[in-house]
Amino acid sequence: MTQQESQETKHILSVLVDNEPGVLSRVTGLFSGRGFNIESLSVAETTDPQISRITATVPGNDAILEQVKKQLRKLINVHKVIDLTDAPHVRRELALIKVRAKVEDRAEILRVADIFRGKVVDVSPSDYMVEVTGDQDKMEAILSLLARFTVIEIARSGVIALPRSKKGEK
Repeated sequence: MTQQESQETKHILSVLVDNEPGVLSRVTGLFSGRGFNIESLSVAETTDPQISRITATVPGNDAILEQVKKQLRKLINVHKVIDLTDAPHVRRELALIKVRAKVEDRAEILRVADIFRGKVVDVSPSDYMVEVTGDQDKMEAILSLLARFTVIEIARSGVIALPRSKKGEK
């Protein structure tokens, strides 16, 4: 085994599956059955209502994950498995961040949200809810800046990703 094969990598898998009950359970069962943790998981219908896209971020050894991909491809309800890890792709995550907003801090919270192209989507007398999209680094950066105002609650979507189109492809 080479050093590269034994190193852990964060893999981003895009799995096209039948949009049916139980399919997600079978797919995630392959990961848990082999001792893999799924760091983020996002599932939604595609342009075809019969097909869903599962996007999973999975840390792990390249060689073992290759076996998991082969096993996924054998499942009847799986149409396609794409490892986006080393392929050109666009990835995003959505976060809703509820932050304590004292009167004297509100302008600064709005500035932080604006810097990160976020927006305030809910306001109460005591807090703001900020919506932001971006990559993991952007999420960590805004969270670290908002931490000084007391982050009350966070909901993150997990990674979604699509491969980039090839140049000249229509």
